[in-house]
Amino acid sequence: MALLLFISAFSTFIAIAVFGFVFVVASAILGDLFEHDIGHDVDQGDMGHGGPSILSSRILSVFVTAFGGFGAIGSYMGYSLALSTAMAFGGGVVFAGVIFFFAKFLYGQQASSHIQMSDLVGCTASVSVAIPENGLGQIQCTLGDSTVEKIARSRDGHAIPANSLVKVEEIVGDTVLVKRSE
Repeated sequence: MALLLFISAFSTFIAIAVFGFVFVVASAILGDLFEHDIGHDVDQGDMGHGGPSILSSRILSVFVTAFGGFGAIGSYMGYSLALSTAMAFGGGVVFAGVIFFFAKFLYGQQASSHIQMSDLVGCTASVSVAIPENGLGQIQCTLGDSTVEKIARSRDGHAIPANSLVKVEEIVGDTVLVKRSE
């Protein structure tokens, strides 16, 4: 009976490890096919901006692979089913955690050229389309490697001719309020 329990537990853990490994390899080869992760709508705290999810298909498949592998090792070494399962869970958590934090590190190294409107406040810009008295014109501002053009209004309502330098003081909706630079 003990031999049957050993073969059954060992075989089950090996099957779990093989299933997880096949899924890891398939997701690595097929890439974007498995990109829709289960954890997409989960509150991720500071990672809510698009970083890796602990419920990512790749992280879960690494957990499953390590779970099966460590369980098979524990079963092969003659440990009880409970101890083998505890080893399997611990090994799965450790390996999935390593992959999660590595993916989090890689995601944090990505650069973005996305510019937020709030980045414009305080910047000096050039008036590209004259701002008439109490009217709208357009400014052009360089932020990093990007040139941004925005609809602008004079804060004090006075006209500002084209090619004048202005300072962005406030954002109101999609319009920036500017004052002439001195």
